[in-house]
Amino acid sequence: MKISELRAKDEAQLTAELEALLKAQFSMRMQKATQQLTNTSQLRKVRRDIARVRTLLSEKAATK
Repeated sequence: MKISELRAKDEAQLTAELEALLKAQFSMRMQKATQQLTNTSQLRKVRRDIARVRTLLSEKAATK
């Protein structure tokens, strides 16, 4: 997910996006633990997307 796409969203949308990413991360971790996850690079992508969303949320909170 690109940062420009995330910057266009408001706080409510970013919070919803964060929840979805956290659920996806949990699901992938469970799949990895049970040897069902074939593409382990997805974990890294999701983790970095979570960091991007959290960074934007903190930036928006700091500018208020």
